Amino acid sequence: MTPVGEFCGRTVAVFGLARSGLAACRALLAGGAHTAADDDDAASRARAAAAGIGMADLRHADWRRFAALILAPGVPIADPAPHWTVPLARAAGVPIIGDIELFCRTRARHCPEAPLIAITGTNGKSTTTALIAHLLRAAGRDVQLGGNIGTAVLALEPPRADRVHVLEISSFQIELAPSLRPSIGVLLNISPDHLDRHGSMPAYAGLKARLVSGAERAIIATDDAWCADIATRLLAQGRRVERLSAAARPAHGWYADGTRLIADAPWTGPVGAFADLAGIASLRGRHNVQNALAASAAALAAGLAPHEVAAALATFPGLPHRLEEVGRLGPVLFVNDSKATNAESTATAIAAFDGGIFLILGGRSKAGGIATLLPRLGGIAKVYLIGEAMPEFAASLEGRVAFECAGTLAAALAAAVRDATGKGTAQPAHPVVLLSPACASFDQFANFEARGDAFRALVRSLPGIAC
Repeated sequence: MTPVGEFCGRTVAVFGLARSGLAACRALLAGGAHTAADDDDAASRARAAAAGIGMADLRHADWRRFAALILAPGVPIADPAPHWTVPLARAAGVPIIGDIELFCRTRARHCPEAPLIAITGTNGKSTTTALIAHLLRAAGRDVQLGGNIGTAVLALEPPRADRVHVLEISSFQIELAPSLRPSIGVLLNISPDHLDRHGSMPAYAGLKARLVSGAERAIIATDDAWCADIATRLLAQGRRVERLSAAARPAHGWYADGTRLIADAPWTGPVGAFADLAGIASLRGRHNVQNALAASAAALAAGLAPHEVAAALATFPGLPHRLEEVGRLGPVLFVNDSKATNAESTATAIAAFDGGIFLILGGRSKAGGIATLLPRLGGIAKVYLIGEAMPEFAASLEGRVAFECAGTLAAALAAAVRDATGKGTAQPAHPVVLLSPACASFDQFANFEARGDAFRALVRSLPGIAC
């Protein structure tokens, strides 16, 4: 745990008592503060109270006694409408911040030289964050991994000069962290996502830009126009920016030749080709070339040697729910990509295979649906639709690709197995049954992890499956 001592002896309101909210309460209590915690969910309130967290009914509290409001990142402060705690806090002049901000303030007060690598982007940030941590640990570094992935930031060990914190940070978390100043900031890509929360693409891109704008060293992938513009603006300001591209060679920076990773960067000098991703199943696909370039740039900026990075890339185990190979049935490969909750992420998953894809798609649709996915359906043998988005996606796919309205994940998998094994359609040479939903999971599952776990369990229950 990282104790937060800034509010010692004072009372702090905390709203949202899931993983990050509970960790924030414990960290505040460990630092001598008092908590007034609340949640819209009665079960969450009961769990927090049972854990010894100081509770309050924030709807009827005297907000003048609170030093701050710690808001869970999923709680809106503006669009589509502010949560009811927000106007109460603002009316009382109470600052609204998040758990990442508490960590940043604690680091600044007690160990500002402690290394902090922060990663954001619309897609790929979990893989890149985990990969950076893997590279550093393989080199013997003391690494704390968390934030938007795995462990809540305040549940991690505290900052120390010889300890590296590697944090995935979402746009929701950036919004609540005004003093975020990482040693190394990584921005991977920007495409439409969470626009119901942020209101517009410029607003969303502006939040992503804040992470690298405050970094001592910025690593920015320039393969989309939003990120390229951010890199250009920071360079014009004289900031320390490292550019990378999986599509084209930048003037100075990091790029790829097929699966070979190449460095010609100010921090490293002209290293040249230093690693090859060919044959590394956990880093399959063009999107993972970008992820590996970004992770390698961050690791070398943190002091690793090129040969250390190359060796550790080859041993990366990958992440659950992100192009996770979960079994084979004869020639049929089953892949769990449940973390693909938007169309752009599903498009990158499709591009990671040579074709013969039996795609399970659907859930709770996001803004824009699958419009950006429609021109990129090459290699799809058939689509199986599930969840709330089924009618919407069926209308979008009509006349473009063969599809079937399955409704549930179990029914979709059964139909995909039938077709991929050649019992319903002609069998491709290398068939892949791919769960990559391009949707949120909340219509049928608690989260994308639960959806992926269900898919994995269903696959592994198939007769004759090899795991």
